[in-house]
Amino acid sequence: MTRRILGALAALAVTAPLTLLRSTAAFAQDTTHVQDKIRIVGTYQPGTRPGLVIVPGGGIDSVRAIVKRDLDYSDRFEVVVLPEGAPSTDAARSGAEAAAGINYGLYRSFGASYALELNPDGAGVLARLHDLASSKPINQLTATLPAPGDAGFRMAVHRLSDEVVRWVTGTPGIAATQLAFIMDKRLYRVDSDGYSQTPLTPTGTVALSPAWSPDGRTIAYYRLGEGKGPLMLLDAASGSQSALPGTGTGTNFAPAFSPDGRSLAYTHSDENGSDIFVASLGGGGAAQRLTVGRYADNLSPTYSPDGRRIAFVSTRAGPPQIYSMSADGTDQALMVPFDFGATGPSNAPEWSPDGATVAFHREVSGSPQIFLYDVAGRRVKQLTSSGRNEDPTWAPDGRHVAFISDRTGRRQIWIIDTETSRVRQLQAPGAARLPAWSRRLR
Repeated sequence: MTRRILGALAALAVTAPLTLLRSTAAFAQDTTHVQDKIRIVGTYQPGTRPGLVIVPGGGIDSVRAIVKRDLDYSDRFEVVVLPEGAPSTDAARSGAEAAAGINYGLYRSFGASYALELNPDGAGVLARLHDLASSKPINQLTATLPAPGDAGFRMAVHRLSDEVVRWVTGTPGIAATQLAFIMDKRLYRVDSDGYSQTPLTPTGTVALSPAWSPDGRTIAYYRLGEGKGPLMLLDAASGSQSALPGTGTGTNFAPAFSPDGRSLAYTHSDENGSDIFVASLGGGGAAQRLTVGRYADNLSPTYSPDGRRIAFVSTRAGPPQIYSMSADGTDQALMVPFDFGATGPSNAPEWSPDGATVAFHREVSGSPQIFLYDVAGRRVKQLTSSGRNEDPTWAPDGRHVAFISDRTGRRQIWIIDTETSRVRQLQAPGAARLPAWSRRLR
């Protein structure tokens, strides 16, 4: 059995629901409808965090709280906190500013570049983004929301937040995503802001190695039983699940969906060692073996976004290191250079959504730390240094990485913005393990 799986089994512990540091009341999760009314693109410079004010108002405080947190956690804005009692309008102004009803001058004085209105509109909310430099609205939409207590409410608001990010940056945010993870031997999922934690597997079973399908509808995971177990395919909406054919013998873990969602690569381990196989999810034949152990273990596959290559871990040169191969198993070679003697084993690779970077953890002075490998430049960058940090997983923006760290004394999920190094914690009363970040959920 590999070090990663043994470590996961040894550290499985009783835990309690996740909450997010500095967060407010929780709600539910799922759909949205938006109607576009204005489509003018804002100006955004990568690497900057323009100030954004959420305009005070009444009636939808829960929506404002969620959107404010989402925009803050996107790391694309510096959310400006207004002093209590600050007016949202300026009756002394005239022309476009008076018509808009926005106190452009006041918000500019706080260093903001944008102001976001969120006002009730029938069964939903009207979101309008103002550019403070030009003193005019630049985008707006009407989002139809479920009632605050209904399933789907929070995810609908997350999608609204992501659209605001897209208005300014050209790409949507990551609020409408979820993380799967292991806690108390069970598989859970949680919204990206730490709310709506939901157990997906029953007590009495042991789950490991979750992985999301590209469409966010399926979670593959390893179900352990008596030292062996199949890979399970779980429908994230209904909760129904079935075993992947051909994985009923031996140990089958660390699944990875191909980018088109038609295949699943995974590690099969038995008395002959550990090797990587790939199975078609549409049926039609036995799984194809991609590696041949020959006294070495090959495990933890991860596809490149174009589906042409697979990065994986191999012990063929001694300690585990990161290799890559073509998706058919040919052209196998060391991928990430290592400095033997200065650092130790490397594990848990995951290819970034843009294909430019592979995240993994590598031992430094006996403790695992998160590293990033620049594929084109063949450069390795250490991302963490405090505590033990392992099992990285990418957000769909290719900018944020979630990982497990014990820096506060207990294994928790942490999220780091790779551009600013800002970190936040998803705090749980117990130990969390093996996170996997979904793509954006529709």
